[in-house]
Amino acid sequence: MLTIRNITLGTVAPLVLAAAGVTHPHGLSRATAADWTHLHIALLPVFPLLTLGLLVPLWNRPRPDLAGFATVVAWTSAFAYAAFYTGLDAVAGIAAGTAVEHAPGTADIGPIKYPLYDTGESLGQAGAYALLVAVVATAVALFPRHGARVIPGTVVLLVAGWSFMDSHIFWPRGVWTMLGFALGFALLAAGVARSESVPRRA
Repeated sequence: MLTIRNITLGTVAPLVLAAAGVTHPHGLSRATAADWTHLHIALLPVFPLLTLGLLVPLWNRPRPDLAGFATVVAWTSAFAYAAFYTGLDAVAGIAAGTAVEHAPGTADIGPIKYPLYDTGESLGQAGAYALLVAVVATAVALFPRHGARVIPGTVVLLVAGWSFMDSHIFWPRGVWTMLGFALGFALLAAGVARSESVPRRA
């Protein structure tokens, strides 16, 4: 039951984001502005939860060793991802959508939305890099206790994290990226659970 709970906690956010990506507008125009804005508002609390798949296996108090240091790095990087990627959604999502929706009918929307895109993209890149650091730090923190069982999930998460750099949740690659995160978090949780189920030698 504990394994099922941990897998559920780790996969619910990426699965919700994958589902949202199917309906995410492919571009921001006057016709899509309202949907663009409302979707990013709805997803604002969901994107930070993408890190639950890393935080749940690291729930214990960090020890004064390499694994403990890596745990703190993972926590810090997960926070950085949540902060900066929320900035992307707020600027390139909510702000840009609202600005385009309420722009005068004769206005060229390019100069309105592209500066917001540029700012949001910079924030999103910082957040995505922080998430990759969090994945690596999580693997370093878990490896001494759980060994090679954490490698499959880590590899899948690194591939998904690299794709996340420029895919967001746009269909199709962004959706597959989120499904990759869900698979990686599930493999990581299962690997930790299998390790903990093996009796330790006295």
